[in-house]
Amino acid sequence: MVQAAIMCVLAYWIIQAIDGMLSWQTFSRPIVAAPITGLLIGDLRTGIVMGGSLEAIFMGISAIGGSVAADALTSSIISVAYTVLTKSDIETGLAIAMPIGTLMSSFNSLLSPFFAALSPYWEELAAKGDIKKFRIQTILFQLFIQRIAGAVVLFLAVAFGTSALESVWSSLPGFITRGLGAASSMMTGVGYAILMSMLWSNEVGIYFFLGYVLAKYLKMDSLSIALIGATFAFTIFFIEQKINEVKAAPTTGNANNEEDFF
Repeated sequence: MVQAAIMCVLAYWIIQAIDGMLSWQTFSRPIVAAPITGLLIGDLRTGIVMGGSLEAIFMGISAIGGSVAADALTSSIISVAYTVLTKSDIETGLAIAMPIGTLMSSFNSLLSPFFAALSPYWEELAAKGDIKKFRIQTILFQLFIQRIAGAVVLFLAVAFGTSALESVWSSLPGFITRGLGAASSMMTGVGYAILMSMLWSNEVGIYFFLGYVLAKYLKMDSLSIALIGATFAFTIFFIEQKINEVKAAPTTGNANNEEDFF
């Protein structure tokens, strides 16, 4: 467990470092974080499968304005580690992802006042105009100070909390575990529903129903539906681009006729 916890912390640190250096290139999303975690702890397949499911759950959850979104990165790493280390089914790992993400987001918000208290120091450092020193200290802050608390919690959760969580889960009555498994399967649909509530319009609604028909009645797999959707998207894009070019083209013939008339 300790070795796996170290691997999980390494995955957490690598992902956060890449996102911090490159201005959030979405490496912290579950679809990236879960496979990396699975690879490091010895089960890439579980990481890939859970990454896709967790991304569907968390894709509609974003920190907009003052809202505190669930921590998708930490919950993905812990849920994958729990599933792999305890050899549980994937539905069980998905069921614990959202509670863990909510708890970690609350923990992260407790650290915000501490980070905000450092603002006068950063402002003074920026006012001096020493760009090299400012850049080095910013990188060190992102790599270490800002990540230490989360890394410690993640290590303790995987190293010592996995066994305890497995014991609690195994002691639950069967109807509770089955209910939580069913709820975790529904969470993917909830994630899509949250996303669609933000994207829905009369223009794109028809494609939603088209995808439903292809999947439900024609029994097509997700990859085939995605390729059909991409074909529609590219076709519409090029048609609209052509229409815009025609509209933007100068109507020289009409202009000359009007000048001759007057």
